[in-house]
Amino acid sequence: MRKIIAIGLILLTITAFFSFSQIGQNLKTIEKKTEKEIIKLEDGDIILQTSESAQCEAVRIATNSKFSHCGIIFKDKSEVYVIEAVQPVKITSFKEWITHGKNNSYLIKRLKKSEKILTSNIINKMKSYGKSLINKDYDLYFEWSDDKIYCSELVWKVYKEGAGVEICPFKKLKDFNLNSPIVQNIMQQRYGSNIPYNEKVIAPSQIAESELLTTVIDTYKN
Repeated sequence: MRKIIAIGLILLTITAFFSFSQIGQNLKTIEKKTEKEIIKLEDGDIILQTSESAQCEAVRIATNSKFSHCGIIFKDKSEVYVIEAVQPVKITSFKEWITHGKNNSYLIKRLKKSEKILTSNIINKMKSYGKSLINKDYDLYFEWSDDKIYCSELVWKVYKEGAGVEICPFKKLKDFNLNSPIVQNIMQQRYGSNIPYNEKVIAPSQIAESELLTTVIDTYKN
């Protein structure tokens, strides 16, 4: 009996060793790939991903899109970071940010003719405005106000306030696919019977589909 237990423990140890080794190799592969992609990034790039919370699933269904979260990229010397609206609005390193998405996948979009439009002065204005939002609460109700803020609202406003660019047109809440039980459940939790169907909204999907932007990196295709 003791021999059987001992053999079992040895097998478990060997299995764990190879499992951790594989994880380590995967992390190294992701790290190398990320380093190559970081070189391509520029101030003002917009990053989108597929998050997996219940709310994010509802967003994906309502917008008929895989994208449920986004942020805006800035560089500080050798550091690359993302300003994002979570709870609260904060700065997250690029490498950490991508690990929060499904399969570490993400999409990078860039303003067309950014080299002409996003001058150093404009980028500084965008950074300043983005950083002024840090520590604001996340807006669970998706209201268009500056008291609280949600992810795609942050990206849209940073471009509008800093560069005078409206990345995409607004939609109203009623324009989205609200029939799914998952979406209905989230809306019931948020609004009860007072659903603001006419509230203007900017969703991650609208940013991803913006005609003003071009794709720089799309790891979903890799």
